[in-house]
Amino acid sequence: MSHHQGWPDLGHPPPLAADTLRIIPLGGLGEVGRNMTVFELAGQILLVDCGVLFPEEHQPGVDLILPDFGPIKDRLDDVLALVLTHGHEDHIGAVPYLLRLRPDIPLVGSPLTLAFTEAKLKEHQITPVTVPVDGRSTVSYGPFTCEFMAVTHSIPDSLALTITTPAGRVLHTGDFKLDQLPLDGRVTDLREFARAGEQGVDLLMVDSTNAEVPGFVPTERDIGPVLDAVFASAPGLIMVACFSSHVHRVQQVLDAAAAHGRKVSFAGRSMIRNMTIALDMGYLAAQEGTIVPLSVADALPRDQVVFVTTGSQGEPMAALSRIANGDHKIHVGPGDTVVLASSLIPGNENSVYRVINGLTRMGAKVVHRGNAAVHVSGHSAAGELLYTMNIVSPRCVMPIHGEARQLVAAGQHAVATGVESDNVVLAENGLVVDLAGGLAQIVGAVEVGNVYVDGASVGELTEVELKDRRILGDEGFVSIFAVVEPAEGTILGEPTIQARGMAEDSSVFEDLVPQLASALEDAMKQGAHDVHQLQQVIRKVAGRWISRELRRRPMIIPVVFLL
Repeated sequence: MSHHQGWPDLGHPPPLAADTLRIIPLGGLGEVGRNMTVFELAGQILLVDCGVLFPEEHQPGVDLILPDFGPIKDRLDDVLALVLTHGHEDHIGAVPYLLRLRPDIPLVGSPLTLAFTEAKLKEHQITPVTVPVDGRSTVSYGPFTCEFMAVTHSIPDSLALTITTPAGRVLHTGDFKLDQLPLDGRVTDLREFARAGEQGVDLLMVDSTNAEVPGFVPTERDIGPVLDAVFASAPGLIMVACFSSHVHRVQQVLDAAAAHGRKVSFAGRSMIRNMTIALDMGYLAAQEGTIVPLSVADALPRDQVVFVTTGSQGEPMAALSRIANGDHKIHVGPGDTVVLASSLIPGNENSVYRVINGLTRMGAKVVHRGNAAVHVSGHSAAGELLYTMNIVSPRCVMPIHGEARQLVAAGQHAVATGVESDNVVLAENGLVVDLAGGLAQIVGAVEVGNVYVDGASVGELTEVELKDRRILGDEGFVSIFAVVEPAEGTILGEPTIQARGMAEDSSVFEDLVPQLASALEDAMKQGAHDVHQLQQVIRKVAGRWISRELRRRPMIIPVVFLL
């Protein structure tokens, strides 16, 4: 398999030949999130997906992480369209940030995907140009002919697509699984996959999220009876937390609620927004009167209501975390049941267990994937990937949408089905893959990084500031204030030291004060007279002393005032 060991050695890619399709993943490889791929041919660009990644604990204060638009920022006029495979945040969440740069890029996607994206854009005051497609639609932009195929995933209306170009044919699966009994009866269109295989697929770009999971993902229908049993035995209030886009999961909650005579109320802004869209468009069906607003649900007896909420990943601001902390108007207690009907996204385990523990302490019974079959994945497991690869029989395979271990596992499945190991491309974000003459290979790298959204700022926050935040969060900070007269080489009074976020109180620094004073006087004798030099002296002396005496490395903020 063509790995990219030591890829910093890869130079800039060569100029693009006329008969070559260039593929650059800007996000989604080596991580599960912020999926975005650039396809370029003859000076024209097609984009597929534009999602966000949610921050982890070592990225304090970050709201979202975007793909790095750097490699295409100066070329937005060459972008013919942005294709959206489905409506999950990790595929559509960064669209507003791209359209801020050029609002008229056509968005191509299925009706539900476009509706979710438009609702998101409305919050940014952007009205997009949209091109609705469905399974078996074909649209052409310049040298790219896109043929869409229905696929089953954990959100309705998901699509895969083939991109046919003079340089070859690519099949991009989007996120998919081979659930043979999906709730809406819309199965992954393997007949179209096979037809593409018959015509010849040069490169299969395949969802790798579950490549390490053996066998097949259970069908979504298996969850119905489990929910039904939970509802049948719940004496009090029921709360179900899931992703705010999982229309089929919510459908099963509505069905179980209706069967057990309960009303359903949605909590959480994105849940209310998305389910309203799904109801309006007919993707979600509810009996008359089943869905009620929160104000009505609050007044009903507890055994007659179900709340459907966001926050299944333990996100601190989402409804469920606030309920577990007791700062939400919905309260849970003994006799109540909370169902976490979702996966555990890697990195979120601690946050999720914190919520489960909080709810359990309040006396609620918590049903989650660890103790009941209340979730099935939206991504193909190994058995399904093998089927797909055999049906498509591609010449080359490039695993996408996964962490390194998952990409490698998908590559191994490709080799097992007969793909030449040299034709398995294991890339990561920023690596440049050229497809020419039916073969794909890594030809260079472009620089891509993490683009952080922090409040209103996009891309202003750097790794340096994040490191500062981690130090502030872990070690606290010490500010040191000194007033000096450089001409005389003297200090007025003595330096004052204040510490924040440290266990010791300020008296611990008594021994440090005279050392700082004499270090400053020595420095001035040796000609150090500007503020910056004197600040460096303070930082060095204090840093060494605190490290030695207190075994800490706080952030040190020296303030020097010259008279």
